[in-house]
Amino acid sequence: MAIKGFAAAAFGLGALLTLPAQAQDKPKELVVGIATFLSGPASVFGVPGKNAADLFFEELNAKGGILGVPVKPVYVDEGAGTNQLISEYRRVVQDQGAQVMFGAISSGSCNALAPVAEDLKVVNVMWDCGTQTIFEDGKWKYSVRTQGHAGAEMMATLLYLMKTKPDFKTVAVVNQDYAWGRESWALLQAGLKALKPDVKVVAELFPKFGAPDFSTEITRLSALRPDVVISTSWGGDLDTFVQQAAARGLLKQSTFVLPLAESSLERLGAVLPEGVIVGSRGDHYFLHPKHKNSPEMQAFVKKYKDKTGVYPIYPTFHMNQAVTGLVKAYEKAGAAAGGKWPTKEQVIAAFEGLEFKSLTGTITIRSDHQGLEDQMLGTTKRVPEFPFAVYDKMALYPGKLVTTPVGEKSLDWFAKVKPDLVNDKSIETFDYSK
Repeated sequence: MAIKGFAAAAFGLGALLTLPAQAQDKPKELVVGIATFLSGPASVFGVPGKNAADLFFEELNAKGGILGVPVKPVYVDEGAGTNQLISEYRRVVQDQGAQVMFGAISSGSCNALAPVAEDLKVVNVMWDCGTQTIFEDGKWKYSVRTQGHAGAEMMATLLYLMKTKPDFKTVAVVNQDYAWGRESWALLQAGLKALKPDVKVVAELFPKFGAPDFSTEITRLSALRPDVVISTSWGGDLDTFVQQAAARGLLKQSTFVLPLAESSLERLGAVLPEGVIVGSRGDHYFLHPKHKNSPEMQAFVKKYKDKTGVYPIYPTFHMNQAVTGLVKAYEKAGAAAGGKWPTKEQVIAAFEGLEFKSLTGTITIRSDHQGLEDQMLGTTKRVPEFPFAVYDKMALYPGKLVTTPVGEKSLDWFAKVKPDLVNDKSIETFDYSK
């Protein structure tokens, strides 16, 4: 009897002791690890992403953080290489207690980190990488992507090209010789065969990543005179190629299609002429025709330009989507948990079917953890308001229209795309206005 009484008392004491622990499950801070390029050629994307994250988390914490918990960002340099990145990713989770990781910019990094996130059971937000294969070839419980992928970006590029220059007969490609350059061209080529089977590919040029000299490629293009030159290159490589091609008059000889050029517009300044087709890796543009005058956009552009001296580019908008999506997922999971601090499993589950507003539109997360993001392209125009080219003749493509359906592979989907998609009624068009 005494033993039973003691046991009951002990059980009661244990229950009392567990109650405060449950009530204090809410952490003092939420550590969010962010993998981004802080060094190397991709830092032209990574540093702007970090600058934007600093602004967003500062604003978020000023409003009380996430569910009343302040957020502490911890940055990991993706430029250190894959092995070091994986090591640092693990360290931030295991030693610094990160419950959420943002990883990353490079498609190779995302592919490498997804299985690590599964092993660590940590919420992994793919905030910028573009490879379409990540959720087509694998199923990752703890990873989610809060923006579109290369399939959506390249499909929108094809549709815009077909609409604005339907009579082109020859095309050449100049892409960086690594996975992104090869994979993006494979998608474009599959789509071209479906939409314009009579087009002739006159050159497939893959200069080395980081090449300082494109004279060989430019000489060949000058001789071939293709109607269209496509380059999905980015960063310093794209800037150098455009500068050298412009100096040789090549940009006026062929129609150039540069799906990642939004991030280079300000750096290229007066070099980029009118008539070049440019893309945004989404609908990201500080002069977005539907959102440039919104209080949120104007406040962000001002704060970012005051902080950095330049206008925001697409990685800053991708960071906004990652942060906003994370907040909304925690709020959804917290509500489902009855106001308690949600588990990592509840948070990642809350992403499925989540819809939230970004600075430029609405993002929807599908059941396969892939984000649907609108895509925008335009044609460069020179205006007195800016010392660099801006978008004109813009077309906005709904994410659902240009994103590979759930369960399909992008290459297969591109191969069977129909020409009537070019004139789909859901596509919106805009001209430049002050």
